[in-house]
Order: sequence, then structure tokens, then C-alpha cells
Amino acid sequence: MSQPTATAYAEVHRERASLMAAVRARATLPTPALRRAIREAAGVSQGQIAREVGVHRMTVCRWESGASVPTAEHLHAYTAILRNLQDATSGGAR
Repeated sequence: MSQPTATAYAEVHRERASLMAAVRARATLPTPALRRAIREAAGVSQGQIAREVGVHRMTVCRWESGASVPTAEHLHAYTAILRNLQDATSGGAR
């Protein structure tokens, strides 16, 4: 049996880091009602959020209604946008 290569170890480390980033992002994802409130307080449309994240406007609508949650692919971008909007509308205080 051959030993795992450095490349294999690096890949496992990247996958683990990606998983942990997704877990942290999901833990910081506001409730659906708060997601909508943050967006509305900033005067931003669902379409604008959707374009930034790379999804359809109806997807953002579903995220805000609680009908679905962002996939790992979109989760980090969406939480970062919400965080930035919240910071901008609250003067940096959360």
C-alpha cells in the first residue's frame, strides 16, 4: 500500500477548511426575518442581492422567507453582504 502524497494531504486540509468556513458562515447567518430587515433597512432590493451573490431574485426571496437556505456555494457571499449592509446601516455597531 502506498503512502498518501503531500498533494493528498493538502487536498484534505482544503476540504476541511472549506467545511469549517461553511459551518461558521451558517452559524452567523441571521434568521430569515432579520435577513429581510437588514436588506430593507439598507434600501437594497432582492434583485441587487441576487446579482451580487449570483442567484435569481426568487432565491433570495426564499432565503428571506425561510423556505430554503443558501447552499455552501453561496453562503459565504450572502452572509458577507448581509454583514456589510448591517454595518453600513448601523454605523458599524451590531
